Amino acid sequence: MTTLTFDTHLFIAAAPKGLRAECAGLTPEQFFDRYCGQDGPIRISDWAATGGRMAAFTATLEFADRLRSVAAIGSPVAALTSALYDEGYPVEILQFHQRRTELGTATFVQCEFNGRRGWGAALADGSAESTARAMISGVNRLGA
Repeated sequence: MTTLTFDTHLFIAAAPKGLRAECAGLTPEQFFDRYCGQDGPIRISDWAATGGRMAAFTATLEFADRLRSVAAIGSPVAALTSALYDEGYPVEILQFHQRRTELGTATFVQCEFNGRRGWGAALADGSAESTARAMISGVNRLGA
């Protein structure tokens, strides 16, 4: 999600306690810009997911000078972590929090990259897409 077309207060309320404490005092717009922004050297495009419990998904990751297709069955965290590592972005997911809300699936991930830690967040219709977008937001935020 790239615009504030939803009630961000509900989204923030779904965040884990530590992130809510970290972002205390931010307006919903500031929260969205800081934790959900997709600006940075890595972007996701051409997202597709199918299936139920063991969903299959595909995504195209756009790096500054190249594209990479990712296809996986099962965990988007494992697939993206591996793809990012292969491209020179060794990210570690320290905390993962996901919650289904009336707005969609809210995902919050605390990442570590290049010795820095920070949160990324996303809201999407499905669990896998929300996870992928939150991870990319987190990595971009940490200076990918």
